[in-house]
Amino acid sequence: MNRRAVISMLASAAAAPSVSPPSAAYAQQPAGPVIGYLSASSPVGRAHLVTAFRRGLSDSGYVEGRNVSIEYRWAQDQYDLLPDLAAELMRRNPSLIAATDAPSATAAKSATATLPIVFAIGGDPTREGLVASLNRPGGNLTGVTMLSSEIGGKQLGLLHQLVPEAGRIAVLIDPHWPYTESFVQDVRAAAAAIGKHVDVLSASTSGDIDAVFAGFAQKPADALLVGPSALVNNRRVQLVTLAAYHRVPAIYALRESAEAGGLMSYGASFTDVNRQAGVYAGRILKGAKPGDLPVMQSAKFELVINLNTARAFGLRIPPGIIAIADEVIE
Repeated sequence: MNRRAVISMLASAAAAPSVSPPSAAYAQQPAGPVIGYLSASSPVGRAHLVTAFRRGLSDSGYVEGRNVSIEYRWAQDQYDLLPDLAAELMRRNPSLIAATDAPSATAAKSATATLPIVFAIGGDPTREGLVASLNRPGGNLTGVTMLSSEIGGKQLGLLHQLVPEAGRIAVLIDPHWPYTESFVQDVRAAAAAIGKHVDVLSASTSGDIDAVFAGFAQKPADALLVGPSALVNNRRVQLVTLAAYHRVPAIYALRESAEAGGLMSYGASFTDVNRQAGVYAGRILKGAKPGDLPVMQSAKFELVINLNTARAFGLRIPPGIIAIADEVIE
């Protein structure tokens, strides 16, 4: 399938297949403003994030299918398709674009210098050149960030408490994710502080993930830190399954991985980040200017422990970790 055909196929998917559509009672009624929803990911496993965005919109009085409509575009982890998808959305004459990750926000910014853009990302938007500053974004972009590039050190510390005897600690990263470099720097600094060394392993596709774990047969890892990215989130079931098969204790960035059977997760609540982005989208639809809305930093961080997985690994979770956990899955 050529590139034009792929773009046409993705652009035709105006609603995410795994996201429930608005009720039939509203579907036939004329909608008001149009929101272009752009994501580097796929709709699989992200229905709860779309629901959170809708919830934020409803807090401002906007209900999809009743007085606002949403055009969904998913790059299916093919980042190079984002510029074309952003351009296709612009041809739909939306009132604003909601960009659910940094690559999408960058593509949307390249597509328009005037249309409001609300982002929900996991890193520093100033470093990516999306806004001039967090307090005074200026321009046509604002949104919510969870600064996931800065959680690597905390994650490594938690993993060290859980498996203090770990010799080889592997760090799985997506080299194409915008904040990977700063994330790895944070992890390496934390590792040096406790006298540990980390092996950084790259994966850009599902096949790469399989290859990384296959390599553990020749060079075992005693613990694994899985860095954040859209790829990692979309492949969380694959990662959790492989970690269990190879019996590698692992920590992830998003609670969804722990809920899928991962041992432990620590990071900002991406569900809350998307809800807040929906709130900002509603405010802009009511007339607020994105440049006047400061970028919000998510203050909701979560530590989730899956005791079922710990038992399967034969691990005892230290009481200190249990005591600070936001949720313990049993």
